[in-house]
Amino acid sequence: MKILVMGAGAVGAYFGARLQQAGDEVVFCARGANLAAMRARGLEFQSYQGDFSLPVIATDEPREHAPYDLVLFCVKSYDTEAAARQIVGCVAPDGVILTLQNGVENEYRLAEIFGRGAVMAGNSRVGAELEAPGRVVHRTGGAIEFGELEGGETARARRLAEHFRAAGILQSLVADVKAIRWEKLLWNGAFNTVAALTGCNVGTLLADPDATALLRHLMEEIAAAARAEGVALGDRDVEHQIARSRVALSAVRPSTLQDHERGKPLEYEALCGAVVRTARRHGIATPYMDAAYALMKLIDKHGRAT
Repeated sequence: MKILVMGAGAVGAYFGARLQQAGDEVVFCARGANLAAMRARGLEFQSYQGDFSLPVIATDEPREHAPYDLVLFCVKSYDTEAAARQIVGCVAPDGVILTLQNGVENEYRLAEIFGRGAVMAGNSRVGAELEAPGRVVHRTGGAIEFGELEGGETARARRLAEHFRAAGILQSLVADVKAIRWEKLLWNGAFNTVAALTGCNVGTLLADPDATALLRHLMEEIAAAARAEGVALGDRDVEHQIARSRVALSAVRPSTLQDHERGKPLEYEALCGAVVRTARRHGIATPYMDAAYALMKLIDKHGRAT
């Protein structure tokens, strides 16, 4: 299979590397210092599963190696439209674009451009950080859960699932992709946001009772928005996210915290804005998320770390 990793940050680099190790032809689309490092030295991984490195094909022009059977679409949400324009005409006639981005809106933006039949959606379940250009620290997880936008299981989705399984990166093929996307936003919308606002990792947040209460309030509002969209999330899901985070995710530094520390733009629209917009459509009050959304916008525009 010929694969384009569109956005070779920590997540895209990790999954692309595992697919390349399994024998696929993988092209990594990156830019700036990360692109230069990948061209010069390839990719290096410090992984809890064992360190490794590999030479890669890296480009800033996807058309250079098109067409692709699969595009792993891993760019930041605010770059979705620009990155989509770069790959117009690059996908093989029977190829697919699989978004692994944060939030619950990007798949529909891509479907507007490429058609719903060309797009799948999923979640990356991996704790990884681009520590330096071309160098990834892989701390936990390392799998993909995904499905068709229209639901159910198709032959092409099953083939892709088997391909991921062979590369050791399959978590699950799901019949209800909307549900898993909201379930991940339940965690990301709270933990990524509060981590970026405070500079704390997951363990530090959960060690503080007031911070834990804030996380719980945010997740309760996200769950309410999800229910309005037909996804059954509730108090049990909120408590499960807190409990599993205490056990398995204490050392995790959410990606939005990493972006803030590096002076990069923040994905507040995908993490907070999507919840606020959904809640307003359904007439649901979200005072905690409204406040978080306002604060995230302010630190993105005026308070970036340098």
